[in-house]
Amino acid sequence: MREKKIAALASVGTAVLLVSLKVFLTVATGSLGILSEALHSGLDLIAAIVTYLSVRVSDQPADANHPYGHAKVESFAAFVETGLLLLTALYVIWEAFRRLLFHEVHIEPRLLAIGLLAMMALLDVARSRALERVARKYQSEALEADALHFATDVWSTTVVIFGIGCAWVGRRYNLPWLDKADPLAALGVAGLIIWVGSRLGKRTVDALLDAAPAGLQQRIAAAVDELEGVLRTERVRVRRAGHHHFVDVTIGVPRTASFEQVHATSDAVERRIAEIVPADVMVHMEPRAHSGEHLFDAIRATAQRRGLAIHDLSAQQLDGRLFVELHLEVDEQLSLRDAHRRASELEEEIRQLPAVAGQAKDRLGASVNIHIEPLGAHIPAADRMPGEMQELSREVERHINGLRSEYRELVDCHEVHARQVENKILVSCHCSMDGNLPITRVHDVTAGLEDRVKEQFPQIFRVTIHPEPVEES
Repeated sequence: MREKKIAALASVGTAVLLVSLKVFLTVATGSLGILSEALHSGLDLIAAIVTYLSVRVSDQPADANHPYGHAKVESFAAFVETGLLLLTALYVIWEAFRRLLFHEVHIEPRLLAIGLLAMMALLDVARSRALERVARKYQSEALEADALHFATDVWSTTVVIFGIGCAWVGRRYNLPWLDKADPLAALGVAGLIIWVGSRLGKRTVDALLDAAPAGLQQRIAAAVDELEGVLRTERVRVRRAGHHHFVDVTIGVPRTASFEQVHATSDAVERRIAEIVPADVMVHMEPRAHSGEHLFDAIRATAQRRGLAIHDLSAQQLDGRLFVELHLEVDEQLSLRDAHRRASELEEEIRQLPAVAGQAKDRLGASVNIHIEPLGAHIPAADRMPGEMQELSREVERHINGLRSEYRELVDCHEVHARQVENKILVSCHCSMDGNLPITRVHDVTAGLEDRVKEQFPQIFRVTIHPEPVEES
C-alpha cells in the first residue's frame, strides 16, 4: 500500500508542475492546442487527486459494512477519470470548430514553447511508465487509469507540438493556411482522448458491473472438472474488485459420498482455483447420480437421503423378477410400529427407483425385503467371568486352527477374545489369510468359520472374525 500511495502522490506533484507550465505557454502563445493540453492536464490533476484518495481507501480490510473489501473504490475513481477525459474532449472539439469556422485566433509560435512541450512529453513518459509498473504489480485500476491519462498526454502533446511547429513554419515562410494546423491538432487531441477514454470507460464499467474477466470462467470450469470426486462443474461465477477475485463455483458430487469426502473435494477445488487465480473461493456442492450408477449405489443414496443406516445389501434376479434384501438399523428405542413404518417407506421409495423399476419385468414389480435391527448406541460392561471366558477363548482358537485343512485359505487364528455381556457370549478373533485373495472369497470363508464355531459352541451368541493379510498379522 505504501508503494501505491507514493506513486499516486508523485502523480499529483507531476500534474501540478505540468498544469503550471502549460498555462504559462497558453498565455504566451495563444495556442488552442496548448490550451487543450492545459485543460487536459488540469483534469489530470483532479484525476490524480481522486486516484490518491481512492488508493488510500481501497486497501483497507473488509469490515462489517463492506464484507468484500473496499477495492471497488478504485473502479469508481477510474470511472470518474473517464468522465473527466470525455468532458475535456468535448470542450476541445467545440473550441476547435469555433476557431476553424467562426473565430480566428492569433498564435505566437515560439521555439521555446516547442522545447518546453517536448520536455513535458518526456516527463509524461517517465510518469506514465512508473504508474503503469506499480498498477501492474498491484492490479490497481485507479493507478492504471492515471497511467493512461499521462500516456494520452504524451500523444496529445506530440500532436500539439506538430500544430505549433506548423504555425511557426507558416509565419516564417508566409503560409497563413498553416495556422489551421493548431485547431486541427486540437481535434486530433480530442479524438485521441475519446478513443482512450472509451477503452478505459468500458473496463471500469465492466468492473463496476462485475463482468467476469475474459476466459477465466472457462479455465476454472475445465480445471475443476478434472478433479477427482467432481462429477461436473455446473456453474462458475467470478467477480473482481481491484486486485481481489471472488469465485463462486457449484459442482456435482456423487450422492453416495460421505460428508468428509465431499469436504475433501471442496478443499481440492479451492486449492486448484487458487493455482489459477488468487481468490476468495466459495464452493457449493450438489448431490448427483453419476452416469451408469449401480443399483446398490442408488439404494444406498436413497437410504442416506432419509437418514437411515443400512448394510448387508443384496439383490437377485429370478424368473424376470428382482429381489432386493437389506438390513435396516433403527433407533433401539423405537416401537415395532414406528420401525416398520420407516422400513415400508424405504421399500416403496426403492421400488420407484429407475434402476429397480427397469429391472422388474413383470407386473408385480420388484420385491424388497428389509430386516430391521437396532442401531446400537448402548455400551454395556462385560460380566466378570475371567477364568471361564479365557478357557473358552483357547478352545475356540484351537477349534478354528483345526479347520485349516478344510479351509485352505486360513493360515492362522489368533487374538481370540470371549466375553459375556448382558447374558450373551460374544467372541472375536483375527484370522490371517493370503493378502491376494479377493474380498468376496474372504467373506465366504469368514462366514463359514463363524457358522462352524457356533455349531461347535452353541452357547456363543455371536462370532466376529477380523480377516487380515498374513504378512501383517
